[in-house]
Amino acid sequence: MPSLSLLTTNHEPANRLFTTTNATSAATALASRLAARVMVEYPDLWPETIRALIVHSAEWTDAMKRMFLPADRTPSKADYQTLVRCCGFGVPDLDGAIWSVSNSTTMVVQVCLQPFRKEPGRPVTTSEMHLHDLPWPVDVLEQLGDLQVEMRVTLSYFVEPNPSRRGPTSRYRYASHGLRFDVKRSLETVDSFRRRINALARVDEQDSTWSEGDPAWLIGSQNRHKGSLHSDIWFGNAADLASRGYVAVYPSTGWWRTRPNLEQYEREARYALVVSIRTPETDVDLYTAIENRIRVPTVVET
Repeated sequence: MPSLSLLTTNHEPANRLFTTTNATSAATALASRLAARVMVEYPDLWPETIRALIVHSAEWTDAMKRMFLPADRTPSKADYQTLVRCCGFGVPDLDGAIWSVSNSTTMVVQVCLQPFRKEPGRPVTTSEMHLHDLPWPVDVLEQLGDLQVEMRVTLSYFVEPNPSRRGPTSRYRYASHGLRFDVKRSLETVDSFRRRINALARVDEQDSTWSEGDPAWLIGSQNRHKGSLHSDIWFGNAADLASRGYVAVYPSTGWWRTRPNLEQYEREARYALVVSIRTPETDVDLYTAIENRIRVPTVVET
């Protein structure tokens, strides 16, 4: 609609100073502006991290939900998959991208991982996974008990396209590599969580699917790991969240591994991981509790 178009400068200023823009052109301009404002606040962050913060701050509008989510039943993961395909992750919010408040805190990680390696005389194999210790105040969350809370995880990275044209038979032909994330479940030990992630990596290498093991995620592991930007939201009580103190980032296959003749299997991949928890307005100050804990350096296990 002309009334909803954005005012911008005309490409022929001698004839007319201003014109209007709309659709994807206007959206690209607004997204670029938002990214620039986040970069001004945090000039040391990587582009992968800026992208993650913008998406992490986004929420679906009521109009989006009415259009793509059913009103007569509880939306399924397939419904949310359709919503993401049509609307992305919603409308980003600048304040949400750059600020944390007492009841909403965000952890930002930017690090490199080597997805693959090759030993002499052997095929290319998976190399590293990262296990991040989440600095959540366990005692504070346990005190909140059955209070419903939200944890959101966003993983952002860039891939290198395949030098040859994309093949139709495998999802691994285009991207140089893929990354995935998963969060420790409440009844898992750290060792059993690590074993489960190793099993997931093997399943992914075989281009298979696995059953959805944690229904508390909004989008779910079968739907969220598409492209190179993954975001999902977990809902549950605070006591349950207190026992989910680890998030794993692990690789999936890409042409860096499947085309060893190109000798790209030793390269590192940068990624940004953004994890936040949000509670209803309470007297508990999560931000201060987390700030006190992270004064002690946290080691990332590789």
